[in-house]
Amino acid sequence: MKELKCPKCGNVFTVDESDYADIVNQVKNAEFHAEVSRRLKEMEKQQALKQQTDILKAEQRLLSLASEKDAEIIRLKARIDETDSRIRVAVLEEQSKSKDVLQKKEQKIAELKNELTANESKSLERVQSLKEMYDMQLKEKQTQIDYYKDLKTRMSTKMVGETLEQHCSTLFNTTIRPLMPNAYFEKDNNIAEGTKGDFIFRDKDNGFEYISIMFEMKNENDTTATKHKNEDFLKKLDDDRRKKGCEYAVLVSLLEPDNETYNTGIVDMSHRYEKMYVIRPQFFIPIITLLVQAAKKSLEYKRQLAIAQSKEIDVTNFEKKLNEFRNLFGNNVKNAHDRFHDAIAAIDKSIADLQKVKDNLLKSDDHLRLANDKVDNLTIRKLTYKNPTMKEKFDQAREVSNDTD
Repeated sequence: MKELKCPKCGNVFTVDESDYADIVNQVKNAEFHAEVSRRLKEMEKQQALKQQTDILKAEQRLLSLASEKDAEIIRLKARIDETDSRIRVAVLEEQSKSKDVLQKKEQKIAELKNELTANESKSLERVQSLKEMYDMQLKEKQTQIDYYKDLKTRMSTKMVGETLEQHCSTLFNTTIRPLMPNAYFEKDNNIAEGTKGDFIFRDKDNGFEYISIMFEMKNENDTTATKHKNEDFLKKLDDDRRKKGCEYAVLVSLLEPDNETYNTGIVDMSHRYEKMYVIRPQFFIPIITLLVQAAKKSLEYKRQLAIAQSKEIDVTNFEKKLNEFRNLFGNNVKNAHDRFHDAIAAIDKSIADLQKVKDNLLKSDDHLRLANDKVDNLTIRKLTYKNPTMKEKFDQAREVSNDTD
């Protein structure tokens, strides 16, 4: 039990533990709520005061920022004005420079136009010059064509080839012969293995042949039924060149008159046959001149090659004889080697046979030694032992010998 005294009336009363606890809780709750209420009011006052202070600070900050903004605006306006001035100056300078550049470009364009006009004038002159040159060449070609057309119309089918040969022979004798009086240019009349060429050209320098050409001339009339091609004659020409020992082969041809390959100049056929060319008759003299000049440039090398080949032949003969000697000597050595081994084998066999004879002789010697020992040990006593007949004979012989003595 607890005793409590009323603070107002002073009376004392008792309460049990549970009532006392309730009263204490009531007092604590009332004080707590009162304290909380007081604290809330104080906090509200402080919060209101702080808000007023923050508002004042914010207003002051706004005023300061406004002042700074105005100052910044003034400063930026000044910079903008300054920049505008610089831009206007730069624009004026660029406009001035552009005018100068434009004037220079216009001046360059005028110079280029003048140069172009001059070049056009030169080009026109050059074109005119080339046209005149080509017209002249065309006229020359047309003249040649007319010549060969006229030549073909005047030829009979039988005489076509012979006339072309005569034409080339005449060209050679009138053009090349004065320059090379000792050159050989004749018809190939020597039939080798049933075939021959048309002409053979050869020339020498101090007795050394440095060039040789086998020529074949081919042509046919427009009225010929079977039209031949140049390739139809290349293999035979190559065979003739080789059989006659010529270095070059040239087909002088009027076949395939519309073939531009053969109409443009000298056609090299070396990809098909070694050192072979196909030409039109107008290139007959140029091909001889070109091949002669090329051969003369390599003349000294050909001489050295011929000397080297001659020496090579001597060396080859020497090597051939040396190889023959080596082969014969090698055969002799092989035979001797075989005979030697045969002799060694025979000796080995003889040694084996002699060894057998030796062994047999040694065995015979042993037998003879044993026989000799047996003879040495043989006595009359042993011979007559248990043999009364022989004992009697020996006794008689001994008596006779004693009587004689």
